[in-house]
Amino acid sequence: MKKPIESVWEYPRPPRLEPFDGTLEVRTGGTQVAMSTRGFRVLETSHPPGYYIPREDVTQGMLERSGRTSVCEFKGVATYWHIRTEDRLIRDGAWSYEDPTEAFRPIAGHLAFYAEKMDDCFVNGERVIPQEGNFYGGWITANIRGPFKGGPGTMGW
Repeated sequence: MKKPIESVWEYPRPPRLEPFDGTLEVRTGGTQVAMSTRGFRVLETSHPPGYYIPREDVTQGMLERSGRTSVCEFKGVATYWHIRTEDRLIRDGAWSYEDPTEAFRPIAGHLAFYAEKMDDCFVNGERVIPQEGNFYGGWITANIRGPFKGGPGTMGW
């Protein structure tokens, strides 16, 4: 079944959180970092969807808390995580909201991964394209249309 085309310019602001009815997978160095059918996605004007995976669906022992934090006006304070594999440390490869605002309470403790820092991220088996830039971390699939915030010259959008 063909997925409907979604324009990021039709996504809301403030962003909307919704359960994701599908499979999310994160891999690096041939190792499965996370696999879930219990994820959420955040939809926000000008951004490809951000996907959040329950911590229980991340491979045990791969997460190391980073000292980095940032603030989202909608979700609250983000905590960053390093991803450690047998032979690699991916600094700030994921983030979470440990105590999010009320509207985003369902994703408390869930992890979102930067696709550009991982070797492969998949939505329902489709390999995603990372959102440009090094801050937002959205995942682009074939049915998502931009232009997207994050690349050169778009920070003021």
